[in-house]
Amino acid sequence: MPIKVPNNLPVKEILEKENIFVMDENRAIHQDIRPIRIVIVNLMPNKEETELHILRMLSNTPLQIDCSFVHMSSHNSTHVSKSHLDSFYQTFEEIRGHNFDGMIITGAPLEHLPFEEVDYWQELADIFDWSSTHVTSTLFLCWAAQAGLYHFYHLDKKPMPAKVFGIYEHRLYNRRIPLVRGFDDVFLAPHSRHTEVPADAIEACPDLTVLAKSDKAGVYLAMAEFGRKIFVMGHPEYSRSTLMKEYVRDVNKGLPIAVPYNYFPDDDPNKRPDLTWRSHANNLYTNWLNYYVYQSTPFDLEGTPWRA
Repeated sequence: MPIKVPNNLPVKEILEKENIFVMDENRAIHQDIRPIRIVIVNLMPNKEETELHILRMLSNTPLQIDCSFVHMSSHNSTHVSKSHLDSFYQTFEEIRGHNFDGMIITGAPLEHLPFEEVDYWQELADIFDWSSTHVTSTLFLCWAAQAGLYHFYHLDKKPMPAKVFGIYEHRLYNRRIPLVRGFDDVFLAPHSRHTEVPADAIEACPDLTVLAKSDKAGVYLAMAEFGRKIFVMGHPEYSRSTLMKEYVRDVNKGLPIAVPYNYFPDDDPNKRPDLTWRSHANNLYTNWLNYYVYQSTPFDLEGTPWRA
């Protein structure tokens, strides 16, 4: 089934070339079906690349999905044109009065800052609180996962001895939980971060359930409130080349950066990386949409009273 996106969204053409069924707004209004409404709070500087990554993940489902994008009005975005934001994004104030089946909050390159020093922290905290009464299930990615754990459970991030950067092996726990249905006992996923919320702190929190973790990269996947809040510490949505681009960017800036772990064949940056995590990434998003959004959300989305 299709993903519905705003008319003329630039990444739409790329998705169509990948044989992903993308429906624009004009065609969608003629469909006699109640689509699943997903709002994507995009905190990444390169918004178009992140749009592409996430829409790819949402495409592997039989559900029709209506995607909306939100940016932070309290932050001046310098890596995306104002015309792109004006054409395809809304502010939190513009969506505050609506309910959504699901929400995805992306990561952001802000690990060096305490959460309260992020210029849009109060706005993001308001979105976190709003999601508890207006969203069926929220997926928090990477930095947003750390921010969510801090906001809801007072678990702070800690700097790691070295950047977790590469493709890491994770072991699955709690196999009976539907979010990880179809996962292998051991699977791979990308990470790119300097901080972590320590595993012992997450495991000691009675409200949180750890579903997967890595000996090298720490907790990868945790959930709360029977899946109303899902925390993904890595970047399952990354494309084959994303870590390569990050590595080349830092090398060109003269920054100290190691070759991404377990990424390039023979650790040779001149060799094409193998794509080793896509099947589990697709599985994660499909399970989230099916078990925690579609099967949990009310049919009358706007008319349903929500619990706090």
